[in-house]
Amino acid sequence: MSAAEYENQQQAATLWGDASSNPIERPATADGHAARPHDEAAARPHDEAAARPHDEAAAQAEAAGNAAAEHLSPAFPDRAAWGTARKLRAWQVEALTKYFETEPRDFLAAATPGAGKTTFALRLATELLARGTVDRIVVVAPTEHLKRQWADSADRVGIRIDPMFKNGDGMFGRHYQGVAITYAQVGMNPEVHQRITAGGKTLVILDEVHHGGDALTWGDGIRQAFSKATRRLSLSGTPFRSDTAPIPFVQYAPDEQGIRTSISDYNYGYGRALKDGVVRPVLFMAYAGQMRWKTRMGDEMSASLGEQVTKDITAQAWRTALSPDGEWMPAVLTAADKRLTEVRRGVPDAGGLVIATDTTTARAYARMLTQITGERPTVVLSDEAAASERIGAFAEGDSRWMVAVRMVSEGVDVPRLCVGVYATSASTPLFFAQVIGRFVRARRRGETASVFLPSVPGLMALAASLELERDHALDRPKDADDGMYNPEDAMVAEANREDRASESLLEVQPFEALDSQASFDRVLYDGGEFGSGGEVGSLEELDFIGIPGLLEPDQVRDLLRARQASQAKRSKGRPAKDGMPKATPDESRPMYMTLKEQRTELARLVSIWSRHSNEPHGAIHAELRRISGGPAVAQASVEQIQKRIDVLRSRIGGRR
Repeated sequence: MSAAEYENQQQAATLWGDASSNPIERPATADGHAARPHDEAAARPHDEAAARPHDEAAAQAEAAGNAAAEHLSPAFPDRAAWGTARKLRAWQVEALTKYFETEPRDFLAAATPGAGKTTFALRLATELLARGTVDRIVVVAPTEHLKRQWADSADRVGIRIDPMFKNGDGMFGRHYQGVAITYAQVGMNPEVHQRITAGGKTLVILDEVHHGGDALTWGDGIRQAFSKATRRLSLSGTPFRSDTAPIPFVQYAPDEQGIRTSISDYNYGYGRALKDGVVRPVLFMAYAGQMRWKTRMGDEMSASLGEQVTKDITAQAWRTALSPDGEWMPAVLTAADKRLTEVRRGVPDAGGLVIATDTTTARAYARMLTQITGERPTVVLSDEAAASERIGAFAEGDSRWMVAVRMVSEGVDVPRLCVGVYATSASTPLFFAQVIGRFVRARRRGETASVFLPSVPGLMALAASLELERDHALDRPKDADDGMYNPEDAMVAEANREDRASESLLEVQPFEALDSQASFDRVLYDGGEFGSGGEVGSLEELDFIGIPGLLEPDQVRDLLRARQASQAKRSKGRPAKDGMPKATPDESRPMYMTLKEQRTELARLVSIWSRHSNEPHGAIHAELRRISGGPAVAQASVEQIQKRIDVLRSRIGGRR
């Protein structure tokens, strides 16, 4: 059985099941086959469907899933959420149950990437069609590729969706039950979609609904087009927008600080999904190194990737690292391919994905991978039909690598992706979460994901807070600039302005990448840091690249600590009691620079510990002063701040 046939069988069976053994009796069609959801809606009297108790929906959902499991391939139990092989995933049943308790007009389900939002949405859609609550479906997706992906998934469960619909068509054909469109389509001509929605009882599915705030015209268009919809189901798999643009059909309420924050009707976060075995744990392999570049004025500049410098210097060092002309990218791609080889020992079809900034670098990275592996990778450069076909072929095959620009960062379903290379300068929380979401979908218990990324402060902070669940805030607190508050850091609008400012500076002072050398920095996992650095190809690097690709989360943590301890013995002087390297002051540098770096590191660790302990930052700082002694941070010496850093590293590394 091919991967495509297997996936089709799994989804169709999970969502609806076969009529011959399904305890929910399905009326037959004229040709004698069991009716599909849209046929059943016509065959069953409307008042009978309306009279059915709400709580029966959840029971039927679970019963359908149980019966369907009888028709799945033998491999299915390894793909299902742990302990739920013969039914819908627990969170899907919970969400369906909650929905049918009140059957609200608007429902927002926030579930981590890879959890199965499409399955949940289509199961809900089939039920609403069968009940006669709705008679047409409109799916709004971020990209052209996702339109086709939704249509393919819907077809497997008997819902015919037209993904090729254009605004100029005016109305979809009668042989379809609805359309799949993009947010951009709605924004360009909301009147067309308003007529479609008002022309029948419509369920609107807003996939990755945060895109409704991407532009003012989009938000206004979505409100106009779908204000008369019978039902609206909003889905989100990533942290909501980091800016303050309101999202249509999302409710907001003030939190304890008076900040207007989004309210989800059902939330299934990464932390719970990881415990359920629905998603994979993620190892972040961070790489540093020395960078050199030249400005337009002919000045040569150099910096170590990841050191505490200005934003502009960080941006230029990062850009130098990603340049195809240096040695950093070939070294990191070689390390990532070694990691992929190790993962494929336990997961034979495991694949890798490189996210590039633009088409030029994507093609250059593809040439590097061809030289490294002897196999040409799949290259995806645009959001077009041909690109979708290439993604589909890669998803169904067993080739090693795919290189893509940003379009593969959100919603694209390639479950076999296990290794990633974050080779782009985009650094907003939203985009980072979308990228990582491509690698966390678990197919069987024990799979792990590995993401290689530059060791720059912004990305390190995002990687350390992977389990943090965010809501969308419309306001900013008064103390948002104190360096401690960080729930909406790197706001999309501000980040875009900063990017433009940096690009403007680089236009005045464009640089030529002269040299880039890579070095292994550390591994981030579950809020802890492991490894004390090393050269590319060293034992220190290979200790972590060689971690098996099939391990339980607790086994990953234990093995990381064991490798850390082994490295400490080899290095004779780098104790690793907590799985985190101990920094020492560099006496050759001015004290103010060292103090600044120490304070930044302390603030980062306090933020991480606050998220895990739910303690306010001020209370953590007060306790650290009590334990380690010394004055407030502003007056503390390098040694006093280092003691506090060591305390927090010990807690974070050994918190479980």
